[in-house]
Amino acid sequence: MKAISVTRLADKVAIVTGASRGIGSAIATNLARNGAKVVLVARDTRKLNEVLSKIQDAGGEALAHTADLSRIETPPELVIATIAHFGAIDIVVNNAGSTKRGAFLELREEDWQAGYALKLFGAVRLVRAAWVHLRARSGSIVNIAGVGGRTPGAEFTIGGSVNAAMLSFTKAIADLGIDDGVQVNAINPGFVRTGRFTKRVETAAAELDVTIREAEEAMIKDSKVSRIGEPEDIAHLVTFLVSAEGRFLHGSLIDMDGGQTKTI
Repeated sequence: MKAISVTRLADKVAIVTGASRGIGSAIATNLARNGAKVVLVARDTRKLNEVLSKIQDAGGEALAHTADLSRIETPPELVIATIAHFGAIDIVVNNAGSTKRGAFLELREEDWQAGYALKLFGAVRLVRAAWVHLRARSGSIVNIAGVGGRTPGAEFTIGGSVNAAMLSFTKAIADLGIDDGVQVNAINPGFVRTGRFTKRVETAAAELDVTIREAEEAMIKDSKVSRIGEPEDIAHLVTFLVSAEGRFLHGSLIDMDGGQTKTI
């Protein structure tokens, strides 16, 4: 992580869920780089502490909070811990959540329950618990959904429906945000080079008997996208959204996907 040099988010306190790796880690480090105090939330303590150390070594302020957001009790506990440590909440980034891919008829009831419990209900409960604090500070919420919410697919029935629900939830609370002065937006990432994406490419390469690079190039060609995204691409957009420059964006569902979403 680069040393802290920009203070566009000075004195802001941000909660980032799913912050131990991938997009969440990139968002947290970028917010910290821009001056925010960041609460890192995930289930993997070791990975969280790695991100925490990176931020602190660069001169940033952060708190690691190991928690399972699929538990009903977790979001209120997280808000209490954040207020106790930093005294305020200005930004909530709901990034936590992984959903199982696979043929619809092979997905179990437990897979559906787990997908909704973490990504959708975890976000709903955290927004509800943090709202009074966000309202007091004219804060911002960014929900990280995904392109499957707008372009469903048979192999992504859980993730697509969860993301669609996240987008609907975003629009709904954006209306409340107008009254209460809380900014609400969502981002739909496309293919982003995370650990999960890498495993998907490796599986495709093995099935097609090609190299990893060839499998990735085939994915880019078949999906007609400009390139594979990097976690930092999403992180930069989040930082823009929650800064003064991005404040006019409200209730927006932003596709950051290299052109993967073809619908209007």
